Amino acid sequence: METFIILLSLFALAVFLGVELITKVPPTLHTPLMSGSNAISGITIVGAILAAGSGSESGVLVQALGFIAIVLATINVVGGFMVTQRILGMFKRRG
Repeated sequence: METFIILLSLFALAVFLGVELITKVPPTLHTPLMSGSNAISGITIVGAILAAGSGSESGVLVQALGFIAIVLATINVVGGFMVTQRILGMFKRRG
């Protein structure tokens, strides 16, 4: 029970810190921030692949959650790149 309280406190702190940091980002830094977010999601995909392919000793639940994590992280990466390309397209000169 004590571990759960510690993990819940850490999660709440991370949510608070994330909201505070994101609201303070100026619009000029939004595109580099998106690129960094895409890189982090790429790392998430690698971890999800490791979880999904961990073999039969870990159980079906771990493999199912790993597969779901792969799908969601892939959607996040693709969507992030699409948004980044759209933002960069706004700064291109029209010819």
